[in-house]
Amino acid sequence: MLDSVEIHYFAAARAAAGVERESVTAATLGELLDDRAAHHRGTTDAGMSLGEIFDRCTFLVDGRNSGRDTPLAGAARVDVLPPFAGG
Repeated sequence: MLDSVEIHYFAAARAAAGVERESVTAATLGELLDDRAAHHRGTTDAGMSLGEIFDRCTFLVDGRNSGRDTPLAGAARVDVLPPFAGG
């Protein structure tokens, strides 16, 4: 049985997902991202889908920079961080 993890969307990812956060289950970060990209069909004002935004994002699993193969067993939180402008 898979544990639920809370995914938090920021900036453009939040706009495309249409929600700030949600609880989901997945075995790996990649599985979670694929599932969420297929589930959320909205776009940003610039017309980008959530899947397109994911291609540009940094992901933190419980505060650690993580890749698609990162297991989510025991994880509590995933942060989706699109590139931010400014400096």
